[in-house]
Amino acid sequence: MSATTSPATDSPTTARTSATMRTVEAIFSSTASNSDSPSALLRNPTPTQSSISSFTPTPATMGGPEEKLSVKDLSQTLQHFGVVDYMVFIAMLAVCAVIGIYFGFIEKKQKAKKKKGGQGLACKDKAGAAGVEERRGSEALDYLVGGRQMKVFPVALSLVASFVSGISLLGTSTEIYVYGTQYAFILVTLAISGAISWYIFLPVFCNLQLTSTYEYFERRFDRRIRIFGSCLFVVMNILWQPICIYVPALTLNQVSGISVAKIVPMTSMVCILYTSVGGIKGVVWTDVIQGFVMIGSMAFVIVKGTLDLGGLNVVLDRNRQFERLVGPDMTLDPTVRMGVLALFIGGAFFKLQANGINQSIVQRYLTLPNFRAVKQAIFLSLTGFMIVLLMCVYIGMLAFAEFYHCDPITTGLARAKDQVIPLYVMKSVGTFPGLVGLFVAGVFSAALSSLSTALNSLSGVILTDFVEPFRKKPLSERQTAYVLRGVVVAFGLLSMASVPIVEKLGLVMQLSSTVAAITCGPLLGAFSVGMLLPFVKTESLLTGISCASTFTAYIVVRAQIAIFTGQMSSPTKPVSVEDCNYLFDLPDNWNATTPATTAEAKSFSIHEISFLWYTTVGSVGTLTGSLLATLYFGRQDPRLVDKELVSPVLRNFWYGQYESVASDEKRDLELHESVTQPKLELPEKS
Repeated sequence: MSATTSPATDSPTTARTSATMRTVEAIFSSTASNSDSPSALLRNPTPTQSSISSFTPTPATMGGPEEKLSVKDLSQTLQHFGVVDYMVFIAMLAVCAVIGIYFGFIEKKQKAKKKKGGQGLACKDKAGAAGVEERRGSEALDYLVGGRQMKVFPVALSLVASFVSGISLLGTSTEIYVYGTQYAFILVTLAISGAISWYIFLPVFCNLQLTSTYEYFERRFDRRIRIFGSCLFVVMNILWQPICIYVPALTLNQVSGISVAKIVPMTSMVCILYTSVGGIKGVVWTDVIQGFVMIGSMAFVIVKGTLDLGGLNVVLDRNRQFERLVGPDMTLDPTVRMGVLALFIGGAFFKLQANGINQSIVQRYLTLPNFRAVKQAIFLSLTGFMIVLLMCVYIGMLAFAEFYHCDPITTGLARAKDQVIPLYVMKSVGTFPGLVGLFVAGVFSAALSSLSTALNSLSGVILTDFVEPFRKKPLSERQTAYVLRGVVVAFGLLSMASVPIVEKLGLVMQLSSTVAAITCGPLLGAFSVGMLLPFVKTESLLTGISCASTFTAYIVVRAQIAIFTGQMSSPTKPVSVEDCNYLFDLPDNWNATTPATTAEAKSFSIHEISFLWYTTVGSVGTLTGSLLATLYFGRQDPRLVDKELVSPVLRNFWYGQYESVASDEKRDLELHESVTQPKLELPEKS
């Protein structure tokens, strides 16, 4: 069913423009006052032809009997991205570029003048990997971990900016708009994952002072596991980075009309510039600026939007009436998208891989000078992330409270689901010069911070895992600089070229979680095996992680194919178009609630599980597969494993009261004899 639209005039007059602006104001004001009973709309959600006619603005409103406003006309009118907005947006990009240039050239020259040899070991609360600086040149140390002398606050704010990303900023709000507040309960898992990271994973990484977390695999197992883990990390970034670039481009496209194909190269090149030139210091300090821009823009939208709607009670009431204020589904069915177990167990595993073993995040912690600073950064970053995530949730509720009478996704005013939040921002603060530009700058800030972090981490992994181990002579300072910066540029360009693929896929938040699960789930399982189960051999882990990665990839790819072909969909919350005062094409299946599947047609397939389970499948699959493989390959004596490679929470369990027989000399194996266990008998070396 559709309503006929009239073509837009190619050369509108001043009177036409004025009339159009009056129409826009009338559309958003009159529909709000005419929608006092949303519950009545749910009883008869499908409008008739006569009701569609009522969407047409009156001649008095339009300024003439011939003039009618279509979705296209309204969309163009709402694009309030003026000169001031462009100036704000460009200023943010310029500041980021300047910071990168400063740390890449000016600060580097100043440091060279007063350089007195390598200084600053990180995380030196305990005896660790002394001589890290000797193993690496100061160029790599400074570029990747900032000389291990960064301050707590900028690192914590940088972690918040990286945690959030443009995907979370828009994806979480869109998730709340479409599916309700169920996803907000994942906040509980942040505290759980933070505690697990603090007690199990971070003490090991921090004590070893690793530049690449995958160096751990070679120390605990052998080079095969290290290369396998590094390859998974590289694959994950190749898949994830285009999503990170696409999200802010989608926002700027909605508010300005500039095509995504033009936006992506311009903004990505700025990110590549300050990341490749400035290193981790440039990344962290641009994150600080971007974090303030992001939080400030969100706060203004929240305050302005709440006041415009009449207060918090109005926002909550409208969301409640349309079933948006909901908790997790109390079911054990793994196919339910936001089931209670999927949220609290699957969500905990998903957040744990992000907080505990992700190279991009661990690398930030290792820029700090000691373990106490790491603890402070964890607390501050998790607190900040919870606050920002709550802000994202509330913005999603605000958007629905504004559009509850006329869903822009159904009418096509928002060309994609993830554009409904930028549309709301245009409507809410579009009349204030520069504020839409500030919000777009905030979204880009979140996205570029995550992208720059990923690119910097990739350069470290490529250097330490794929270049240095295969060279007979160490790289010179100049060669190291070329490799690090070359990797950033190469992967940045590859991400730009992959953006068109992302445009064909689904909701960005679910897509991001899906991509991460393919690789991060098995990696979480591998690190858990290494740090918690010292009796597991290399062959057992290699078998477990290979099977788990393959199985997870099958589930994820099969699910994406089913979603793309329409074979699999999730039930969404009800929407209304009853009070839309503009012309639009109404799809036949416009009612967003998905019809229930009959019992006969319902059949369970493994790929139909909630996307929140994907990381759990990969990590638990790796653990289970490794333990089963141990039945074939056998166990190794835990005392053959260096105690520093095992998590502190289980050291006493595995070693009892041990005494290290490792001397200051570098040995092929760090051996431990236990006072409470039989003496370890070893064959003499010839």
